[in-house]
Amino acid sequence: MPVAEINKDFQLKIKALVVDDTIFYRKIISEILASFPFVEVVGTANNGEIAMSRIRLLKPDLLTLDVEMPVMNGLSVLQEIRRQNLPIDCLMLSSKTLQGCEITMQALELGAFDFITKPDDISPRANLQMLTRELRRKLTIFHERLKMLDHRRNKPLGCPSSSKRPAGRVAIAEPAAAGKRKEKSHAVAIGISTGGPYALGRVLPSFPADLGVPIFLVQHMPPLFTESLANSLNNKCRLTVKEAVDGEQVRKNHVYVAPGGKQMKVASGLDHTKLIRITDAPPENNCRPSVDYLFRSVAREYGSKATCVVMTGMGTDGKSGLAVARASGAVNIAQNEETCVVYGMPKAAIDSGLINIVAPLEKIAEAILKTV
Repeated sequence: MPVAEINKDFQLKIKALVVDDTIFYRKIISEILASFPFVEVVGTANNGEIAMSRIRLLKPDLLTLDVEMPVMNGLSVLQEIRRQNLPIDCLMLSSKTLQGCEITMQALELGAFDFITKPDDISPRANLQMLTRELRRKLTIFHERLKMLDHRRNKPLGCPSSSKRPAGRVAIAEPAAAGKRKEKSHAVAIGISTGGPYALGRVLPSFPADLGVPIFLVQHMPPLFTESLANSLNNKCRLTVKEAVDGEQVRKNHVYVAPGGKQMKVASGLDHTKLIRITDAPPENNCRPSVDYLFRSVAREYGSKATCVVMTGMGTDGKSGLAVARASGAVNIAQNEETCVVYGMPKAAIDSGLINIVAPLEKIAEAILKTV
């Protein structure tokens, strides 16, 4: 990329407010963020109440927000930001505890941008490297999102969006392979990443208890967090939502969440039954669980009687699996650009011509229901 373009990118900096109750993490995170050329640390706060007062003064774009704090915890801060409709995103910093996972999941369902876990290696150097790597990865994604939103705000009136379709409409394209399909789907597979818990909390509760098919779900998340996600969704849905277990028989009206750190696929059992297989297969697209790994197995087991859905998330995971699904005659659905937190995974599939239906978040459930 030419130097002029790089400098132009860095002119739009993320204004970050670091919120943590420990001086150690406030100092370390501030120093790491300040080392990124596209971030400006505008301040720090040691609890949620102070953070809310400094938001009004400093007008940050992003809070790095500790989940567990005295006085006013991270979840309460996020709830107050949403109540006041403030244009601020939050990156949650969570501990690897059950309580930390559950609070983080609530924050993500409220619309927090993403989360990272605080490192717990015995080596301080390893902890620093891990924290720097994760912050750089998440902040790079957020910077791309900030540039996209800035581009939309500054777009001249009447200029069409890059997706060339209204945000509330469902667009349908019929690849040739879709014509082979003779009946309704017998299974649904969903792949999702950044922004997933919020999106899933709006899609899955829309399904009736007698949906009549199983749903297989890959959400890019580490261990413990996928279990918390499944439990949280189960409390909201009429379907049964659970973290998948190796060897269990697939049942209708169940949502099977791939465990973090493992791969999940569908396989054939005895008497034409379908089984869940949880494996230690290597990561694909740097992801485990991987959407591609799941989609290939669903295409193999269900062929044209499958619906594959790719939603908000960074990267290209799901694209090659959707190519296999399309060749099998499955129906492929993608979330549209305007309603994605990060328009990466859907864009890769749409740009490759692998998608039958493009729909906004509020229409995804309806599009799926029409296929089953």
